[in-house]
Amino acid sequence: MKGSDLFLKPDRTNNSHRGIIVGFDPGLTVGIAILDLNGNLISLVSCKEIRRSEIISHIIAYGKTVLVATDVYPIPKTVKKLATTLNSKIWSPYKCMSIESKTDIVDSYLQYENNKLLEIRQNAHERDALAAAVKTYRDFFNKFQQITKRAEKAELDDSAIESVKMLVINGVSISNAIKQISEEINKKNTILKDSDNNLDNLNVSESGINPNGAEINRIESTTDDSDDTQDISRTDYEDVVISKLKHKLKSQKRYIDNLTRKNILLEKDNRYYKTEISKLQSKVDKLHYNYTKKILQKKEVSSKIAIIKRIQEKYNEEKSRRIQLEEELRSLTEIKPLKISENNLPVKIIEFFTKEGIREACDKWEIRMDDIVLLKNSEGGGSQTASMIINLGVKAVITMDKISDPAENIFEENMVPLIHANSVKMTSMTEFYLVNSKDFKLEIERWKEYVNNQKEQENNKNLLKLVDEYRAQRRRP
Repeated sequence: MKGSDLFLKPDRTNNSHRGIIVGFDPGLTVGIAILDLNGNLISLVSCKEIRRSEIISHIIAYGKTVLVATDVYPIPKTVKKLATTLNSKIWSPYKCMSIESKTDIVDSYLQYENNKLLEIRQNAHERDALAAAVKTYRDFFNKFQQITKRAEKAELDDSAIESVKMLVINGVSISNAIKQISEEINKKNTILKDSDNNLDNLNVSESGINPNGAEINRIESTTDDSDDTQDISRTDYEDVVISKLKHKLKSQKRYIDNLTRKNILLEKDNRYYKTEISKLQSKVDKLHYNYTKKILQKKEVSSKIAIIKRIQEKYNEEKSRRIQLEEELRSLTEIKPLKISENNLPVKIIEFFTKEGIREACDKWEIRMDDIVLLKNSEGGGSQTASMIINLGVKAVITMDKISDPAENIFEENMVPLIHANSVKMTSMTEFYLVNSKDFKLEIERWKEYVNNQKEQENNKNLLKLVDEYRAQRRRP
């Protein structure tokens, strides 16, 4: 094989039963690394533009392949074909090995005894193949150690231990593998023992000794007849052996023919199944594409639905706002003609006697100079809120409950009439009230008269108090 940096050529005699791990790096230039089941490097080679038949010939010369290792995932088709041809299992990582990890694996593997580095020149293809083989061997190392310990207890030699390892890699349990190999060894020993006994009996018979130890009586003769008889006996025995071997050869030939026919059928089935697998893979790819497409469509639809929902919510908010504004506009439209009427006066409503409530009423009703307002709820109001209403320049304030003293004092000081709702008759409209202008004018006059009387009485009290204080000061010596 041309182009290899290292091509180890051990003694290949009697290697057909040796188990090997093959690290394979496919491509235009292939890399092949071969380890035995003890982790020893047997061959490391790379070659450009080599035929697969040559690769297979090279590998099987070193033994029986039990594992084909690769350093990439998913497994390349070339590796699958090689493993199928070699009737071997494939061992691959769950993801592609990085260059750093492969370099570390190879460097640490080449550290031999006494910390001496085995000097092996290697290119990238050989490095990848060797890294894959070493990684696979390390994955099975603990299992191999366990097999060795249990096989040594069963008194199996190195060759038998290697056979046990090969069976375990192919899915047989350690106990069953040891049992199977032990039975094969015992069977071979029995066959060899029987063959030796038959050979001893044959030799004894030819020498004239009975198998039981008695000497066979024969006539000693120097004539040619005895030699002829002996030759005839030997010829008959050979004919029997030859006949048996021919019969066994025919049986083996029939067995091989059956296997050949079976292999042809299996290859046909294999081609059929490969075609079916290809079709199914195409269907799977198509289903995966359609599934991915549907997921993307669902995501896009979900996004559009979310946008539509936001637009719908905004539309509902704007619609509610429009309805509210229409109601306010209608109320204002109803109020404006009433202002012209001399018999009725509109009353604008302030829901809450707070700063926020006054601002909302101003935005809704456009409260202006000489308007009449109704405080529906006087709770929480004080001198500041009363000042806000006075600053609007309202004509009068109608209350439906008791107002606070500080607020009442502010209204009285600024001469803004504060009239209780029970004192006037109000007509309820859609969102406001109406009061009779004449009746309301009388109530305002009464309130002003009451406030003036209160002020006059207060002034009189203060005057009397000053007079009393003056008199008291005059009486003092």
